Formats: sequence, C-alpha cells, structure tokens
Amino acid sequence: MLNELQEKWCSENTTDFSDLKALFLNCTLKKSPEPSHTDGLIRISCTIMERNGVAVDVLRPVDFDIAYGVYPDMRAHGWDQDEWPGIYEKVEAADILVVTSPIWLGEKSSVCTKVIERLYANSHILNDAGQYAYYGRVGGCLITGNEDGAKHCAMNILYSLQHLGYVIPPQADAGWLGEAGPGPSYMDPGSGGPENDFTNRNTTFMTWNLLHLARMLKDRGGVPAHGNQRSAWEAGCRFDYPNPDYR
Repeated sequence: MLNELQEKWCSENTTDFSDLKALFLNCTLKKSPEPSHTDGLIRISCTIMERNGVAVDVLRPVDFDIAYGVYPDMRAHGWDQDEWPGIYEKVEAADILVVTSPIWLGEKSSVCTKVIERLYANSHILNDAGQYAYYGRVGGCLITGNEDGAKHCAMNILYSLQHLGYVIPPQADAGWLGEAGPGPSYMDPGSGGPENDFTNRNTTFMTWNLLHLARMLKDRGGVPAHGNQRSAWEAGCRFDYPNPDYR
C-alpha cells in the first residue's frame, strides 16, 4: 500500500500520535461493499495514520439514511428517519476530519454537499471554552475523478471546513485525475493512479500536515479562547435565533 519513502517516514517518526482520532467521510455515490475509487486514495492516508497509532474510522455517508436540512436532527423537523446524529458523534470525537469526494460535472458529489450542509447544521454548538464546536480540530480533503475540477472541489470543501471552525494546515488536499471522459478510474487496472508520484506526494504531505497540526492543537488545548468566543459576543447577530430556514 505504501511506497518506500512513505514507509521510511513512518518508521523514522518519533512523535506520538496515538491519542489522536481521525474520521474519513467518503462521499462516493456507491453503497458498500461496491468498490470505490475514492476509497483507494483514502487507504494511503489511512495507512500512514494507522502506522503512527492513530485510531482511524472510514464511513460512507451514502450507506446511511441522512435527511436533508440544516438542523442537527431533522426528525424534529418532519423527517421520519435521520441517521446524521450518530455520524456527528464520530465527527465530534475526531481530531482530524478528511472529507473526500469524486468529481461529477466538475463539482463535488451531491452526497458531499449534503455532508457539508449537515456539518453546518451542528456548527452553532459551543465547546467548553464558548467557541464553536469544531474549533481545535483539523480538516483536509481528497478528490478523485476523470475530469477537471479537483482544485475547484478542494477549494469548496476546505473553505467550508474552515468557515465552520476547522483549522486547515498547509497543503491539506490531494487528488487524482484520470484521462478525461470514460477512461480508467483510480483503482482500475492500468490507470496508473496508485503509482502516480504527484498524487502520492500530495497525499503524504497532506496526511503528515494533518497529524502535525492536530498534535500541536491537542497539546495546546485547542485554539486559544480569546477574541473568538461566541458566548461572549452580545452585539450584532441574534444568536438565539435558529438556523435560517431556506425554502
């Protein structure tokens, strides 16, 4: 799974990451156990983390009955089923969140859009320091596809994560693009995806940067709570109002 240099860097690491948790949300349109090309790229990053003692979980949101909406539990807003609250428990427990997506029509998948919306639905929750709930956590993204749009999707996802409170390290995205059109995808035989040096380098850099920044934040107790506490802000926005109901 890992190349020689990736293995070397894992074996030479002296930093303890064993108390960190990472969650990968694979926003493929394919339900398990159907093979996912995005999952193939995820496995490189996961393996590096696991070799360094990180507890890693990978979920496909498409496997769950997730309602549309911008509230934490849409069952209170007319939906019969909503499994997002259970997924959010894993999000809340993770020091590292990596949102991953295939490209369709130059955009991230519809599943990915729904995930971002539901992350937003929980963004009003406060941590013990009175900051937004996602403060002190780091975020990244991985993209796969057979058409242009990897950087566009990464910009959208990383902007969304930082807007919600995640800290984004340097070079926090990686991707693989195959030949435009109906050519081979990442995991297809002969695609060259798993062996692509550029993609492997960027995925490796992203993973180590996520680990390093998560370590720094955990050791520091998160982002210092000065000048960023919603609980201390009284003027301006009416925070006692619910999330906007866009209809």
